[in-house]
Amino acid sequence: MKKKLVSCLISFTLLSSLSTPLLAKAQENTEDIKGSLVIAGGGVGTSNHDVYEKFLSLAGGKEKAKVGIIPAASTTLQSSKKFKEDLVKYGANSDSIIILPVSDHDFSDTQKDESTWKNQVNDKKLSRTIKGLTAVWFVGGDQTKIVDALRQNNGSDSEALKAIWDIYRKGAVIGGTSAGAAMMSDVMITGGDSLGALQESIGNKENKHVSENQHSKKEYEPLSIQKGLGFFQHGIIDQHMDERARLGRLAVAAYNSERDKEKNFAYGVDEDTAMVVNNKDEKIEVVGRSGVAVLDMSKAKLASKQKGRSGLENIKVSYLSPGDKINYHLKSFEFPKDKVETKGFEYYSFNALPATGVFTPYGRLKAYLSYSLIDNKSMKSANSYVYDSKGWGYEIAFQKNNDTNGYWRYTDGQKDDYSIVNVRMDITPKIVKFQPDKKTSLTYKKSTFSSPESPAYDPIKGNLLIAGGALGSSNSSVYNKFINLAGGKQAKIGIVPAASTKFDSSNQFKADLVKYGVKAENIEILPISNHDFKGTSENESNWKTNINSDKLAQKVKGLTGIWFVGGDQTLITGSLRHENGSDSKVLQAIWHTYKNGAVLGGTSAGAAIMSNTMLAGGDSYGALSYGFTNTYDDMTQQEGGPAYLEKGLGFFQYGLVDQHFDNKARLGRLIATAYEKGNKNQLSYGIDEDTAMVVNNKEQQIEVVGRGGITLVDLAKVQANNKFPSDYKNILISCITPGDKVNLITKDIVINPAKTSTRKNEYYSEKVGPNTGLFSPHGVLRKFLAYDLVDNAQSKEIKSYAFNQNKGFELTFRKSAESNGYWAYTDGQKDDYSIVKVALDIKPIKVATK
Repeated sequence: MKKKLVSCLISFTLLSSLSTPLLAKAQENTEDIKGSLVIAGGGVGTSNHDVYEKFLSLAGGKEKAKVGIIPAASTTLQSSKKFKEDLVKYGANSDSIIILPVSDHDFSDTQKDESTWKNQVNDKKLSRTIKGLTAVWFVGGDQTKIVDALRQNNGSDSEALKAIWDIYRKGAVIGGTSAGAAMMSDVMITGGDSLGALQESIGNKENKHVSENQHSKKEYEPLSIQKGLGFFQHGIIDQHMDERARLGRLAVAAYNSERDKEKNFAYGVDEDTAMVVNNKDEKIEVVGRSGVAVLDMSKAKLASKQKGRSGLENIKVSYLSPGDKINYHLKSFEFPKDKVETKGFEYYSFNALPATGVFTPYGRLKAYLSYSLIDNKSMKSANSYVYDSKGWGYEIAFQKNNDTNGYWRYTDGQKDDYSIVNVRMDITPKIVKFQPDKKTSLTYKKSTFSSPESPAYDPIKGNLLIAGGALGSSNSSVYNKFINLAGGKQAKIGIVPAASTKFDSSNQFKADLVKYGVKAENIEILPISNHDFKGTSENESNWKTNINSDKLAQKVKGLTGIWFVGGDQTLITGSLRHENGSDSKVLQAIWHTYKNGAVLGGTSAGAAIMSNTMLAGGDSYGALSYGFTNTYDDMTQQEGGPAYLEKGLGFFQYGLVDQHFDNKARLGRLIATAYEKGNKNQLSYGIDEDTAMVVNNKEQQIEVVGRGGITLVDLAKVQANNKFPSDYKNILISCITPGDKVNLITKDIVINPAKTSTRKNEYYSEKVGPNTGLFSPHGVLRKFLAYDLVDNAQSKEIKSYAFNQNKGFELTFRKSAESNGYWAYTDGQKDDYSIVKVALDIKPIKVATK
């Protein structure tokens, strides 16, 4: 069964006053601990080898590890059994892994009554068993169940807990995920969200809005805490940090702890990530796939009150990535030597919009701070909001200080990997009011771009693999699919480098293909470019003459696969077409190869060129607010502003394609473009990063492959206000994930049969507030629609907002008669949703904040 996103309100809620110290230490005399901790933020995928291998290594190695799994947090034994299977998969001996009989409740998937196990926690046999272990793992669920199972009714430690402490002191590793992470610190957060923590724990009891507005109370959950097990003695820990946007609640809990805020950092661990604590070295290492948020509350203080509510100011936020280390006593950071500083060398220069909802590019905290602030020379500060449906909430302002810095490198191929240090965060009470905008002052310009007709080509025998960008070298499903479509390991593949300004991405892709079994001599970087490349002695701008080379055209005709790397999509089209827009001989050869069975693939810019109308610039807010532009300012315009369109290469014959869809929140620009330039009878496709849309031309079908999803936009039934731009009703949105398929002609969606329908079987039944920015859970569109709408019995519609200063848009997502959700666990116990035919209305609004 899926895990509850919000813990039940138990224990006690924090007092309004922020001066009340929290709980006393769970254990004293912890300086002599020789063991380590692996504290995972939840959602650890079976494929996350770094976390599993680190845990087994600290447990004594695969051959010697003796692991006890504590199932107490869960309501079933499923997660414990799955974790055992995963450890065996990574080389541990099955006979050396046991599920310990520690629980205070019955499990729903067994015939036994495990509630009797509570009586065994003082059993000497269980203690002896634990003392023979080299590792203990706590599965996820409800952290209070772990504490209740291992402590006596009077609060004292059971013999089993004493035994765990004994092996921990002597060198064993203690690990846990989700609830198994939350209980690691003395102060254990048991419930609440960021808005609830700020409203209820910083707010004044005399605040009529907080005390009387019962509607709002149901939209957020106040912070609650309890005494944890205290294996980690150096600060408060929170989990599911990025996915559930818990930075606000962590800040409130940390501020309320007098001991912790002066002496220690507070830590928020992302999903599929672990902080590994080495007690002997007094260091923490980040391991896994995302990051760890680190809060320094030592100089934080209350902000001025507004209508009885207080905020917090001068909080220092850092966000670390895998490979980074923290010295928790010195409160200092260490970064790998191959990471370069961004301060003074910022790559981006664009005006970043406030983070206000699911139309915000880089809508999760770490990505937003990285691109919109830290690595952006144009920005000294950036802000976000969080509020309830009545508009009562907070503005969150992030600011660069003298000690602010960023560190960057590529990871897993060519994915950006950022670390962030010492960003100032101020949280100020605000009231945000929205009204319909009846008379827009925005200068919306319709597109003058002439959409090319889809050419009438012969039947196409080849296929397409269109990747949304940030394709990881470890994404075996995408690489293997491309190689198989190209004819297997004997494939002959040409790489088109034209979109980039360097050969790094082309060389990396070639190395990846070789790693997956293609012979190096069968892979060639094709001399196709209209510009020079950095770091070479040759002037590659001379390659422009190659596009009519009979020799190169003949070589292309002998290939079984062609790949277009990422960068600037206009450089690809400019490198393959003549100045009058006609096709070069090489482009004609690519078409010949494609029609006769070759696979064409590309990522990022290499995906954008695939459709007839190519989206080359702009963001969602810019496209909806200002429409379209005829000018293009290179890479800067890719990050924002009105939409810019050009003629694509037209390999994909069935609609519009957009990329980086989840990370850059491009739904708005895809809708605006599809409405003006698309075929209303066709779908439009937004492809997430590290994900591919595989097009089978023969079967006229697409399939999702990789790690993210594809958003489908259907405008067949849309109603638009012709007198007012960007005022839409009844746009149909679907989000599909790996294993799902779509018929390109009928638009029928075939869901992975492993998934079960959520309709009339919704797991959640909760009142939810609007999605408002970086402190809103489930900031990625698909997750927002899944948890808050299709799998939530109470929700018939949900809202998000996109605004800048006093203008913006209200997005209302509604369950339609055709709406459905489909769910399964994938990659361990990660929730995987598909969403079918949710209705979307977009309404222009005026915005006032006070």
